[in-house]
Amino acid sequence: FFGSAFMLVGLLVLGFAADTFDIRVLSQMEIHDALVPTQVLFFLLIFGFAIKLPVFPFHTWLPDAHTDAPTAVSVMLAGVLLKMGGYGMLRICLGILPDVARDASVWLAVFGVVNILYGALVTLIQTDLKRLIAYSSISHMGYVLLGVSALGQVGLTGAGMQMVTHGLITGLLFVLVGMVYDRAHTRQIGELSGLAHQMPMIAVVMVIAGLASLGLPSMAGFVSEVMVFLGTFDKHGALKHGALTILGVIGILLTAGYILWMIQRVFLGERLPRWEGLGDATAWWERAALVAMVAVIFLIGIYPAVVADVIETGVQPIVEGLA
Repeated sequence: FFGSAFMLVGLLVLGFAADTFDIRVLSQMEIHDALVPTQVLFFLLIFGFAIKLPVFPFHTWLPDAHTDAPTAVSVMLAGVLLKMGGYGMLRICLGILPDVARDASVWLAVFGVVNILYGALVTLIQTDLKRLIAYSSISHMGYVLLGVSALGQVGLTGAGMQMVTHGLITGLLFVLVGMVYDRAHTRQIGELSGLAHQMPMIAVVMVIAGLASLGLPSMAGFVSEVMVFLGTFDKHGALKHGALTILGVIGILLTAGYILWMIQRVFLGERLPRWEGLGDATAWWERAALVAMVAVIFLIGIYPAVVADVIETGVQPIVEGLA
């Protein structure tokens, strides 16, 4: 609610000041101080989008929303809703208010790095599978914010790629957690162990999705994160604070920690008698969905141009406005 309220106020002020709500027209206009200074207008919009993304410390709604939601809703949250915040930052904040965006770029980078590290550190202590993935989403959205802060072609394309790949990978993780919960009726990591013996296909796909999430080369997550980091070092970019990027890289190490720990505890731990008889993904539609998502993860990882070219074309006008 609060995110939408700030977005609504900001968009109304913007529309009345420019006498139009057409984004294409607004992006070609020079917005001057009217009802409020452009800095205040930028704050209203970026604050609303930050809640949607979400950005620390406005993230507290996300873990509870994922925990209480059914699997299908969690997939939609990860794949669609969170991306509205990043899309709004790219299309409206950077596209319509480029001058203020340049001044705020360092602060965007700082919040991005905080998101990466805070989200990853809190994920390390989670005991519920869904909350673990929810907090990992907060960390991964930090890479989107870091890419946005670069204000360059590579960084913005990387931010767009990160939104696409995160939605795909995290959506797959939520599907897998839903399959485990449907069979074991628990999401507590401490109660699950050795499930790879009963669920070999689910275990294999979970390993693939986990490795993609931590950015293993040849998988979708690697390409987007590399583009974000390269964008922050781009000589044509507005952000030249390499220390922030180095701190962001630490997030990848933390991601490896909680992903590998989760896989080891849930699927590769001691085989427990209570889980004997649990079924694998045997239905054809379950297997088809898993195979299709894994195939797309490898397709983007091996041939990223299939997505990157589309995103690059979309962000090109924004980059030109920021130049």
